[in-house]
Amino acid sequence: MAKGGRRYPLVIYTHMLDRWWPAILLLGLALLGLSWAIYSWGFEEWRWLAFASIGGLTVFAGFMMLVLRKSAYVQPFSDHLKLATPFLRLNISYKRFLRSTSANMGAMFPPNSVSKWQADIIQPVAKMTALIIELNAYPMPRSFLRFFLSPLFFKDKTPHFVILVDDWMKFSSELESMRIAADSPTPQKKRDNSILSKLPNKNK
Repeated sequence: MAKGGRRYPLVIYTHMLDRWWPAILLLGLALLGLSWAIYSWGFEEWRWLAFASIGGLTVFAGFMMLVLRKSAYVQPFSDHLKLATPFLRLNISYKRFLRSTSANMGAMFPPNSVSKWQADIIQPVAKMTALIIELNAYPMPRSFLRFFLSPLFFKDKTPHFVILVDDWMKFSSELESMRIAADSPTPQKKRDNSILSKLPNKNK
């Protein structure tokens, strides 16, 4: 089994869920409060039950976002890089890697080149440095990846991933050490060609 390194949470996912889960949780609590008010006012049972059900599901969704906020990460292994999100587990073989470079998030995604909601997400992390992993090909169709990954993982149409973690230098160093070790040929045991090795074994 391939040896795994440290897990590095993906900042984009953590940041997005940190923006959403408090609002969704408050909405769910508000709906539960409204269902209690409807029940107290003596309206039909189905009305307060409907609001209570929707409120309960919304509160559950808010708690799930809180729990999953750190579940998206990248992790170097001895022969591949694992990219994990709540709905996708992707193993990227080092054989697909061409090179890795670093770039500023704000420079890659200037406000005038992205949508308003993307600009709002980028603004707090605009000064952070991301690692761009260029590939010879994606491990699966790009359209499928775009369905599960944020658009901020892709800066253009070439095969690559934009990886934003808190400590990009440590991640880059660990990733490169894993890659170098994977590319290094396995030392073969030297053949024993000495005269003694050719003598008959008396113990046989």
